[in-house]
Amino acid sequence: MKFETLDLEIENLIGTIWFNRPQIHNAFNELMINEVIEAVKYLNENEEVRVIALRGRGKSFCAGADLNWMRSLAGYTHEQNYAESYRLSECFYTIYTSEKPTIALVHGACIGGGNGFLASCDFAIAEENTVFSLSEVKIGIVPACISPYVIKRVGEYNARELMLTGKRITGRTARKRGLLNKSVPSYKFDEEYHELVHLLLTSGPKALTHCKKLIYDVSNKLSLSDALGYTAQMIADIRASEEGQEGMAAFLEKRKPNWIV
Repeated sequence: MKFETLDLEIENLIGTIWFNRPQIHNAFNELMINEVIEAVKYLNENEEVRVIALRGRGKSFCAGADLNWMRSLAGYTHEQNYAESYRLSECFYTIYTSEKPTIALVHGACIGGGNGFLASCDFAIAEENTVFSLSEVKIGIVPACISPYVIKRVGEYNARELMLTGKRITGRTARKRGLLNKSVPSYKFDEEYHELVHLLLTSGPKALTHCKKLIYDVSNKLSLSDALGYTAQMIADIRASEEGQEGMAAFLEKRKPNWIV
């Protein structure tokens, strides 16, 4: 599958979406937003893929919105601005609701809206010297479309500190604030990534999809009373499924299940 702003690689059950605008530090525009949506949907439907990774070519993960694109938005009508913004929100929601586990691998810099890509992933790993900033307020706007995912990750008061000040922080601080799962020295970056991928690939593929749906529904849709029947029904269905039966049989027979290659 060919894109103008992305490279797409599929290898060893991993589908990697590379942001490929290195000359402007992978700043995103309308085309890149649309292509990310298309790429994530394609990888979710591809049976050769069990994990999706987001990475950036060149010196940075993502420097936020493309300045030339932002300049053009200034001349849009309110309706046109809404349509563009809605598409950006849809991009992050597509990543957040991916059926397959998603990992953001962050280096160099992650500025403004670029944080939406990592915050909407299941996992975010960064090199500890990476620079982060939720800098929208510095140019008189707000981090609106990324806010649901950033706030889920860092909590309300960390979000207030990062969003209201727009200050720059490094990977270590981003990890302490909850924006990242891991912040590691550059020489440990690939090792940390491969360890995580190994954990995911030794888990049942359908179990991971069901687990993601479970977390989404319990976090976003269900009251505790609603969760009583929902969770009982889910585990009953999965125990009776082909993958569930294989996993339990493999455990009892002390062998590897058939999804481990």
